[in-house]
Parts: sequence; structure tokens; C-alpha cells
Amino acid sequence: MTRAGSSNGTAVLSADRVLDDHGVLRPGWISFASGRITGTGAGTPPNRAQHLDGLTLVPGFVDVHQHGGGGAAYTDGPDAAVTALRTHRRHGTTTSVASLVTDTVEALEQQVVSLAGLVQEDELAGIHLEGPWLSELHCGAHDTTLLRDPVWAEVERVLDAGRGAVRMVTLATERPGALDTVRELTRRGVVAAAGHSDATYAQASEAIRSGVSVATHLFNAERAVHHREPGLALALLRSERVVVELIADGVHVHPAVLRTAMEQAAGRFVLVTDAMAAAGAPDGAYRLGPLQVQVRDGRATLAGKDTIAGSTLTLDRAVRYAVHEVGIPLEEALTAVTAAPARLLGRNDLGSLVPGARADLVALDDDLQVRAVWRRGHRCDEQS
Repeated sequence: MTRAGSSNGTAVLSADRVLDDHGVLRPGWISFASGRITGTGAGTPPNRAQHLDGLTLVPGFVDVHQHGGGGAAYTDGPDAAVTALRTHRRHGTTTSVASLVTDTVEALEQQVVSLAGLVQEDELAGIHLEGPWLSELHCGAHDTTLLRDPVWAEVERVLDAGRGAVRMVTLATERPGALDTVRELTRRGVVAAAGHSDATYAQASEAIRSGVSVATHLFNAERAVHHREPGLALALLRSERVVVELIADGVHVHPAVLRTAMEQAAGRFVLVTDAMAAAGAPDGAYRLGPLQVQVRDGRATLAGKDTIAGSTLTLDRAVRYAVHEVGIPLEEALTAVTAAPARLLGRNDLGSLVPGARADLVALDDDLQVRAVWRRGHRCDEQS
């Protein structure tokens, strides 16, 4: 069977397996031209193809929560951002959202302005503001002296500075002004996420009714679940309106909790990295926003403390961990790094191998190691 939007694809890849929107093709092929997929099919390709023996072709990965990589952080401007993007692309992530940590409103304005051009060029899929409108009780790796209640005029200043580049904002929804801010964000088409929060179950439920649609790294840096006060996490997990972020690295969440959350949120969970600059880089000293971070054995913590400070994860590792350690079926794990986060961003041209979608492809071996990556039809995993 062939699904084609054009018969004039200028490049054709075939593989032992192709995972497209209709299931697994064994073998299968994909054609693309001008950076877009023009056709897919099972069996023999219609034109001469490059065959990827022993490999599986899947859509490029989409990471909606990422602070940096390759020794570089998004807070350091566009040149650093390019370094981070190249690092994650080599690991299969062809679409990234740049997450910015708590800082002054003025500093966030400058950071958003510096990254807006990359968003306009579609090098970044958007900007995520993780703070400063967070809870001091669950601040994680955020500077407590800079945390504040959300005032819409201030939030709007940062949004306007990005000229549409800001795609998501995380708030502690119990803070004064948070629900009004959630409603305004939703009205403007910006995703409102709940996280770093001490919200009760009732407060979280009200926030969901007000427009919260994403759980920022569920279970991490928020009120713990209690049998008499379920808190934020359970409200977010139970709501069919909410997309749930999970960090599958063996550090942030126990495998049993990950599996339970994935089963409860079937079809609406996404795997994210929450990666800081040390992702794809050696252990050592780094910064996460204004804070010092120490990385030892791939585990990032605030310097001199045991507080987790993001991760050194890449999405290919997250997929392997989810499948091999947590026992999630491969197709579900791949959906959580492709189609599900693409839907969150409202991008029907990403996370899917269908005619018209961007030609973002990842070739995986049987151990789920990345062997090749294409973005917009160009091989990008070999770039320096």
C-alpha cells in the first residue's frame, strides 16, 4: 500500500521497519522533497532508495522542555542555543522548545528577544517560561529571591518581547493572580502549565477549569500526594484535559511511578528531558540561570546541595529507559516523544510520517540507539 502526496520525491529512504501513523511497515519506505514528506508505503519503494539495513525509521523527536545541552544554555543567547540544538539533534530531537528559568522580568525580556529570531526561523519551536511565578516551597533549582506572584502586566511584557515566540508558561497556580493569568494566557493561545506548586487538589482542579493544560514534570517540585490531600499531581494526572510531562531518566521519578502515570495518562503523556547545559557534555561545573550546578556521574544538582537541577538527559535515552526499564511498549514511548508533544504545540507537521509533514526522521537500531537523523530532509546527526 502506498500513501503519497506527490510522485516526484527527490529522495527515498527504505528500512526494514517504518513506524508511520498507520502502524509498522515491514519493510517500508519514505520519500521527501523540499524538506517535506511526499509519500510513504510498504514493500518495494517506487523509485531507487537508500536502504537502511536492520534499522527502524521513526518521526523526529519533539522535546517541549529543554534548557540546553552540549555545554550551552538557552539563557546565554542564540549562539549557545545553536550548540544546544545541534547536540540534541544528534540524539534524534529535531524539534526543541527552549525553556528559561527564573530570573528578573527585565532579564527574561532580554533572553526572549535574543531567542525570538530562532523561533521565527523555526529552528526553535517556541520558548517556555519556567518561572519566576513559582512556589518558594517547591522552587527546585530556581532562585527563591526572584520568585513572585504573577501580575498580568509583567507577564504580558515578556510575551510581547517575544513577538509570539513564547509558547508555554509554567506557574504555581495557587499564587495570587495565577488564575487570572492562566485565563489570559489561554486567551492569547499560550499554553498554561502548572508546576513548582503547593496547590491543593481543589486549587489545582480550579486551575484546570481556568485553562491549565500541561503538567510540568509531574511529581517533581510540587506538593506530595497524600491520601487525605491528593494535591496538584493527582488532579493533573486524572484530568483528561491535561498533557502530562514525565522525565524518564532513573533520577527524577521511580520506574513504578512512571509506569503508573503513563498508564493513567495513556495517550496524553509526553517524555521531556528538562535537560540543562550538561546534556551531551562531560561532568563538571555549570550554570542553570543564575545558579551554580555540579554534575557528577551524569546527575545534576545545585552546587553544595542535593537538589536536582534539571537533567543531563536526551530523548533517545528517555525512550530506551521507558522501554527497557519501565516496560512501556515501544510504540507508546515513541508517541510520547513524537505525536503527543507535537499535538501539545499545535503542530500537525511534526511528530508524524505523513505526506506534507516536515521530513524529520530518526533511524534506530534494535537497541534503540540513534544511527541517523534527518531534519527537513537533510542529514544532521553528523554536524559538528
